[in-house]
Amino acid sequence: MEFTKIEYVSLKNHPELNEKWVQDRIAEDPSIVGLGDVILRDRERIQPRAGRLDLLLQDADSSGRYEVEIQLGATDESHIIRTIEYWDIERKRFQQYEHTAVIIAEDITSRFLNVISLFNGQIPLIAIQMKAIKIDNKIGLAFTTVLNQAEIGFEDDDEISQETTDRNYWESRGSKRTVSMADELLELARKHDNGLQLKYNKFYIGLSKNGIASNFISFRPKKEFMRLEARLNLEPDITEKLESAGLDVMEYDKRWNRYRVRLQYEDIKKHQEIICWLIEEAYKRSVKE
Repeated sequence: MEFTKIEYVSLKNHPELNEKWVQDRIAEDPSIVGLGDVILRDRERIQPRAGRLDLLLQDADSSGRYEVEIQLGATDESHIIRTIEYWDIERKRFQQYEHTAVIIAEDITSRFLNVISLFNGQIPLIAIQMKAIKIDNKIGLAFTTVLNQAEIGFEDDDEISQETTDRNYWESRGSKRTVSMADELLELARKHDNGLQLKYNKFYIGLSKNGIASNFISFRPKKEFMRLEARLNLEPDITEKLESAGLDVMEYDKRWNRYRVRLQYEDIKKHQEIICWLIEEAYKRSVKE
C-alpha cells in the first residue's frame, strides 16, 4: 500500500471554506460526526430570543436528539454558552426527547474541558474535534470525540452518594431467582479479577473491589428476568455480534455508554460464551481507563 502525506487545513483561515460548507457536508451525511445512526431534523433552527441552532440531529431509531453547535477554530466562552443555551431551550420545548448538547470545533482546548468539568455531569454534552484534511487536491473532514456525555459523572463517580441497600432489598424488588443470576455473572467476572464483590445499591447491583466501585458491568434484577449492563462504546460490530448470538439486546444507553441485555435464568448457560465475551470486553476497557 502506497504512503501519502496528508495536509491539515485551517477552516477558520481558509478563503473559501466556511461554517456553512461544514454544515452542508454534515447535512449530506450526518453519520460522519460519529454520533451513530442519526438523521438531520433541522438546520439554522431559530431559537426564541437566542439566535439559530446550527444543526438538530436525531437518532434514527430512538428518542435521542442532539443540539449541535459548530465552531471554526478553537472553542471559546461564547460558543460554550450558546451550545448549552440551545440545548436547554430545546429540552424544555420538546420534553418527550432525550437531549444532548454537542459542540464541534477545530480545536477543543484544555480550558474548555476544565470549564465543562465544573458542571459535574449535570449537562449531557459531547465535544467533537474536527480536522480538515487535504489529500490530492481534495478536502475531507475527520471527527474525533474528545469528550463524551458519559465521561463526566459515571455512576462509579457517584458511588459515595449512592444509597446502599442489601440482598434482601433486591430479592424483594426482583426475586431470589433473578438475584442469584448476579452471583453467576459475578463468577464469570471473577475470571478477570478474583477480588470483585457484589455491591447492592438502590438503583442497581454493581461491582466493587476493596470497597472501590468497579462497574464495568452492573445488574438490575426484575421479577422475571435480569438486565445485564456492560459499559462499552456503541459499535456496529459489537451490536451485530450480540444480536446474531440470539441475545435479547435492549436499546443502547447513550447516557452511560452501556449495552443492555435482558437475560432469562437459562440464558446464562445457553449463551455463556457470548456473555463471557461481553464481560471480558467491558473489563478490558475499564482497565485501560
